[in-house]
Amino acid sequence: MKTQNSLIRIITRVEGLPVFGVLLLLLLAFLITAPDVFTHPLIYMSFLQTVPPQLVLGLGLTLIITAGEIDMSFPAIVALSGFVFSYFFKNFDSPYAVWIGFFLALAAGALVGYTNGLLIAKLGVPSIMATLAAQFFWYGITILLAGGLQVDIGRVESTSVHDIFTGRLFDIVPAQAIWSLGLAVLLWFILNRHKFGEAIMFIGDNPNVARVMGIDVEATKIKLFTLMGVIAAFAGLLLTIEINVFFPTQGSGFMLGVMAAVFIGGTLISGGQGSIVGTLFGAYIIGSLQAGVVATGVTSYWVQSVMGLIMVVAVVINVVIGEGRMGDISFRLPQWANINRNKPPEVPPQRQ
Repeated sequence: MKTQNSLIRIITRVEGLPVFGVLLLLLLAFLITAPDVFTHPLIYMSFLQTVPPQLVLGLGLTLIITAGEIDMSFPAIVALSGFVFSYFFKNFDSPYAVWIGFFLALAAGALVGYTNGLLIAKLGVPSIMATLAAQFFWYGITILLAGGLQVDIGRVESTSVHDIFTGRLFDIVPAQAIWSLGLAVLLWFILNRHKFGEAIMFIGDNPNVARVMGIDVEATKIKLFTLMGVIAAFAGLLLTIEINVFFPTQGSGFMLGVMAAVFIGGTLISGGQGSIVGTLFGAYIIGSLQAGVVATGVTSYWVQSVMGLIMVVAVVINVVIGEGRMGDISFRLPQWANINRNKPPEVPPQRQ
């Protein structure tokens, strides 16, 4: 029993381990039901190519939700940053146009995030209202500037930006997977080993206590939303450079998937606790679901239902382990089994 309890304590201390277990079980299920697809390495390379933009967004959103806030404007930032990059790359005849567009796109994301931060921290506008309004406003601005048309940037494949951010490492591994993993490592250290991350968690737990401890809550929130804007713009750049085209509504389908990845990963919706590692695995769970369900031969209409089921399973596992109830459950299971085994069989009532 002591060995069992020690093992349970180790499991509860490993960040993201329950979500990783769910991901492994999901991939195992797909291996059994669709071996022709999931025994081939190309499907995993496809995940490493398509998941990173949503993973990057999920990493930034993890910090926001840990602070007890929400950001619903990131899909619009994905579109805006893609337009800014595409416009400058296509319309400026300069060898540096691609890099100018890249950094201006990041600056555009920072501007949107900074504006959100001011509205929330200085004016006291609830984050869900401020960022939802920003979502509609900046999407409208992007569509207006683009004239509702897509922008083809096929020439970007011959640039250093394409090679660095969306090229293929050793002609196999998509570079965006490396960048998203590197960002996850960086944000993990910021959240868990830096005073800025400590301030985020204190604010999410109780902003009044955070003020008493000397944390500048307003300034921290402004920095946090500005950072989220830059991260969302980076995700938009990864998407735009990978597909070599900008379209005005890009990012519009990311909202629910990104939020699902964050909550599957174990970040508390009430704030005060976030898991970067959990979001990493959660993003790949969400990213593999649609391809996996379709590959098994089941109609794609089941994807939403399966996604909801996986979310419930992952969240329940996180809650059970996070609240330290795993040991209690493992202790009671044998007792329940013995009770059921020793319970006398029920005698059906006889008819009169």
